[in-house]
Amino acid sequence: MTKKADGRTARRDRNSEAVLDTVHEMFVEGNFAPSVEEVAARSGVSLRSVYRYFEDTEDLLRRAIERRVEVVGDLYALEGLGEGSREERVETLVDQRLQLHSKLAPTIRAAMLRSSDSPLIADQVRNRRRLLADQVAAHFEVELAVLDRSRRLELASCIDALCSFESLELLRVRSGLSPSRTRRALVDAVTSLLDGATAN
Repeated sequence: MTKKADGRTARRDRNSEAVLDTVHEMFVEGNFAPSVEEVAARSGVSLRSVYRYFEDTEDLLRRAIERRVEVVGDLYALEGLGEGSREERVETLVDQRLQLHSKLAPTIRAAMLRSSDSPLIADQVRNRRRLLADQVAAHFEVELAVLDRSRRLELASCIDALCSFESLELLRVRSGLSPSRTRRALVDAVTSLLDGATAN
């Protein structure tokens, strides 16, 4: 590849990143459906170039969401999966979900809003939900193993729902609870669920 071609590729990469970073900034500001024209004007990349890099608005937003998830994707890994005492595992799960909300809330809001119009973004949302639900099942396998199949599903689903993005939005944003109060509420709730389900 010639130096000229290398330069074009590097410029294209820089411009694409600038565009995707701009979309993320707009998500943070509460604009979850920015137009290509808005993004181009704010990023300083020409409208023509933006359309050269991205097929359409859906492609632009989908890739912006993907990029942000990749940047902080390690937060989706639940450290020490299934390890430690029940108390430690509850705290580990709650801390992970709080971190995800803290670092990815604007992106997740945008993804959820756009998922009804975009099958590809809807797939992204479903895949992440499935990953987190599977983590809950694996993380509390010891407690779930003593229950019948129906009860296992109920308990795992309830724990996942309690620690879901929607629950965190309700507690942190709508109710205005601090991170520490939210953490305490979720730890208490998940612990109570596990204690009640495995009491017998």
